[in-house]
Amino acid sequence: MVVPKEGGGGGHRPGALKQQNKPHKAGRHRRNSTRRHAVGVSAKTLSHQKRQNLAKMDRKHRASQLRKQSKEAVLAEKRNLGHKGGPPHLVVVVPLHANVDSQSVLHLFQSNEASVVCQAERGFPGFVFQCPRSKLRWQFVVADRGNLLAILDLAKVADTLLFVLDLLEGWDAIGNNCLSCIFAQGLPNYGLAVQGLADEPLKKQIDLQKKLRKVTEKRFPEAKLFPLDTEQESALLLHHLATQKQRHLAFRDRRAHLLTEAVEFVPGPGSDLVGTLKVSGYVRGRSLNVNSLVHIVGHGDFQMSQVDATPEPFVPNLNAAKGQRRRRQGLQDSPFSGVAEMEEDVQVLMRADPNKQESLQSEMVPDPMDGEQTWPTEEELNEAAESLKQTKKISKKVPKGTSAYQAAWIVNEREGESGSDDEQDEANEMEEEMFTEEAISQDGSSSEEEEATEDEECESMVLPETEEDAEEEEAVLEKYQRERQDEMFPDEVDTPRDVLAKIRFQKYRGLKSFRTSPWDPNENLPRDYARIFQFQDFFQTRKHVFRQLKKEEDDGVAVGRYVTLHICNAPASVVESFQQRVPLVLYELLPYEQKMSVLNLLVRRFASYTEPIQAKEEVIVHCGFRRFQTSPLYSQHSSGSKHKLEKFLRADGTTMATLYGPITFPPASVLFFKQKSDGSHDLLATGSLHSVDPSRVILKRVVLSGHPFKIHTKMAVVRYMFFNREDVLWFKPVALRTKWGRRGHIKEPVGTHGLMKCQFDGQLKSQDTVLMTLYKRVFPKWIYNSHVPGLCEIGESALCHEEEMN
Repeated sequence: MVVPKEGGGGGHRPGALKQQNKPHKAGRHRRNSTRRHAVGVSAKTLSHQKRQNLAKMDRKHRASQLRKQSKEAVLAEKRNLGHKGGPPHLVVVVPLHANVDSQSVLHLFQSNEASVVCQAERGFPGFVFQCPRSKLRWQFVVADRGNLLAILDLAKVADTLLFVLDLLEGWDAIGNNCLSCIFAQGLPNYGLAVQGLADEPLKKQIDLQKKLRKVTEKRFPEAKLFPLDTEQESALLLHHLATQKQRHLAFRDRRAHLLTEAVEFVPGPGSDLVGTLKVSGYVRGRSLNVNSLVHIVGHGDFQMSQVDATPEPFVPNLNAAKGQRRRRQGLQDSPFSGVAEMEEDVQVLMRADPNKQESLQSEMVPDPMDGEQTWPTEEELNEAAESLKQTKKISKKVPKGTSAYQAAWIVNEREGESGSDDEQDEANEMEEEMFTEEAISQDGSSSEEEEATEDEECESMVLPETEEDAEEEEAVLEKYQRERQDEMFPDEVDTPRDVLAKIRFQKYRGLKSFRTSPWDPNENLPRDYARIFQFQDFFQTRKHVFRQLKKEEDDGVAVGRYVTLHICNAPASVVESFQQRVPLVLYELLPYEQKMSVLNLLVRRFASYTEPIQAKEEVIVHCGFRRFQTSPLYSQHSSGSKHKLEKFLRADGTTMATLYGPITFPPASVLFFKQKSDGSHDLLATGSLHSVDPSRVILKRVVLSGHPFKIHTKMAVVRYMFFNREDVLWFKPVALRTKWGRRGHIKEPVGTHGLMKCQFDGQLKSQDTVLMTLYKRVFPKWIYNSHVPGLCEIGESALCHEEEMN
């Protein structure tokens, strides 16, 4: 047996040029891989590997545990709603038809002998009652059918919406419009009830139920319809409302909110119009922090000084409730009689800390010496405007042979005009449309005399009632003409003859490619951008704020407590609106939500609104829990870095609306309303909040058109695009295109009257049109009004399209 030698000796030693074979990698051993993963690998990778390597029984056990946890969370949520320690189950009764009697619905729930009823005498109509058997507390509120804003405000805080239908038609046009607004805002838990079914014969009841199911399937698929004529049927409906699965609205669950039960106003020392507002109600949603800000819907943002724990308006003790039920037949107790019997002192739960309290500052104060760009004062701007007026060369049309001294006394029509560049662009477009209309009327002058008698007869048959109605009709007709003109010739503008094109379009520029050409978002910003706040990363800040909410979930006043908030520097108009039976809803603001910025809303035009909606037109915006008045810009919703401006809100797709407004963290629903002269509101568009981003570039496009005069292979002489040689030389670097897909550029001017020689990638047709596209960045107007009263009526547009309802 030969034993190999170790160490030195006569054994063979490989040299430096020994062949190194590639190692085999077909499979890796588990021991080496676990040793390798144990060092220098993140915990996330290890947990992912451990999750993959679980046995089959372990995976089944883990899945069953997750199902059990989710089931327990759902049951706990149902138990807390309306039970002891939580707020009463708030049910808002919404009548969807004029024939519905809401008072009879309330009477059915009040007539239950096993419940104790407490009527509400102040605020909005309704009552609170307690069922000793189920140990549930219910609060019923009747929504005013004619007040759309009141219905939306109640739907923001309601736990359940009880829609009461008509037996024959279901809902009318006003009810259909209410449903559209509620669905767009966010639908909480709901129930469907119908009256008068017990009065019909049994055979007819089945047919009526089938017809109602066909009507309700469009809005409420797979929803159960409950008859509501007897006490037993009302008890079944209450059981259904208490046991159904809860629907969550994100903008409501992340913020503490309450529906006002009582209001007290203490005037301030300086004025009777501003003072301390004491608002009482149940805390809902999440815990309330006194150092944060509170938003009163329709009135603005305010600070809180302290939070008091006051006695509840309804006694939660069942023994006291039974004693109150025995006295109900002979005595008429006030809704807050339990407060006097309990004789509890008011307890201060929290006081505001000035060091931790959120500031009401909503706008930045620009520093004129901040950075390289200095912001001029108003006096300097006025002086510059006056100097421009003095030094500006004004071109006037004067008779031939007029001297300079005589021309100075001739008043030009354009003198005295002032405004921004966007307003001047709109005025120029208006003049161009008027010129086209005048040209059309001159062409059809021969038929005017023949149709004069017919027009006089039509005017005698249909006349506007007042001058205001006539002005409104003319304004709407003018909008229709603009929208039609923009659809036929999108963004096409005629070059003015009295002003050089390089002066008229001096703020516009050409782009080689709208998608890939660069555009600095911080270039030539308006003065309003110095007043807003901007995040470095909005969505990362949103994640951080939501994480902090989970950590601070138990801080503050617990959910279900009946409290009184002391709101500082509140106007007396809040109490006046509450006295008019308008619901008063309060929301706690998250960090940064009181600061102004640029909001981008993704909206779609409402189908039943047929009038044109122009950009920068004042609308009333419902964004989440807020309601304010502003003037948005409309642009295309695209994935690029630049977005084209839309002059009108299109009806064929989604559009991005940009406006100045307070910061709101999505998700949040969006509704656009138009307020008419009679105070009614028409629904314009619905959508959601997309982002808060002031750097979104919106470009206004202007298209100059010309016509080929002479064509020779790929060369052509184009006219009517410019009327001056200087303009041709100024816009020479800008590329050209045609309506039939040709691309080209300007070679040189021809003559002195604006003709130019152009070269294209192919031969033009004589009927083709040459186009030049220019772009300019635009910004929204600073129009923001947070005071929007809650009294309004449903507009006339809601009363049309009744066939859509059925």
